[in-house]
Amino acid sequence: MKLQDLYCWINLQPGIIQKLERIRKELDPGQIEPYLEQLQKRETAATAYKELKSLFREDTDNLKMLYCHLECAQRIFNRYQEKKIPQAVFIDTMKCFPRFLAECERRNGRMFFDRGWWTYRQISMKLFRIGELEYEFETFKGENVIGLHIPSDTNLSGEAVDDSLKQAEHFFRTYYPDYQYKKYTCYSWLLSPVLKTMLPDDSHILSFQKRFDIVQEDYGNKEYMEWLFPVSEGTKLQELPEVTSLQKKAKKLLLRGGKIGAAYGILNAGC
Repeated sequence: MKLQDLYCWINLQPGIIQKLERIRKELDPGQIEPYLEQLQKRETAATAYKELKSLFREDTDNLKMLYCHLECAQRIFNRYQEKKIPQAVFIDTMKCFPRFLAECERRNGRMFFDRGWWTYRQISMKLFRIGELEYEFETFKGENVIGLHIPSDTNLSGEAVDDSLKQAEHFFRTYYPDYQYKKYTCYSWLLSPVLKTMLPDDSHILSFQKRFDIVQEDYGNKEYMEWLFPVSEGTKLQELPEVTSLQKKAKKLLLRGGKIGAAYGILNAGC
């Protein structure tokens, strides 16, 4: 597969493609090749990302980093094929790149790549999007688990979540039979108990929460600011949007000095 094929498959933004083409011609393949190899391995991807970030200290809009990640995504497709993982899973997983770019533009008014600290998971086959949800190889208290993540465009209806979980169980049993795990876990602001005071009983978010046994609450976590209020970093509380009813209630709570936080949960055995 060529990079242009990947760009087409994931619907990468045309303006970004043009910039990446210029960067491709500027980069020294010999300089970045060792990092690209390491980015494709679960064991070394995180370290390789940090080293590459240091190398690209003056990387305008982090597009050199984006190019490297997409180059790895192109290469990793061969491993998907070797394991006979469906092409649809590859495409859905790698669509994180245009999604993150679009989210960045909504928050900041312009498009740049601010998720290199996260997307090394996708390009090292540590994380996959299966249906509506994402699933990652993780550990919890020393044992293997599957960490569950909720993309911003997820449909959290009961039917959609059930279907994703069913697909995921089949995926890991089929393509990673040697990975022994017993639990699915989730760490998210969407599991915060505080949301129960702000949402109606028939809320998809609350229905999703009920699937988990909460084992830890973290009221210092502020990731909800990015996802509930898609605004740029440093936005004052008084300036937070009040479009949805949840935004209105959350903003009122925050202005009173309250907290939303996040929580860590383990999927109920019956789900």
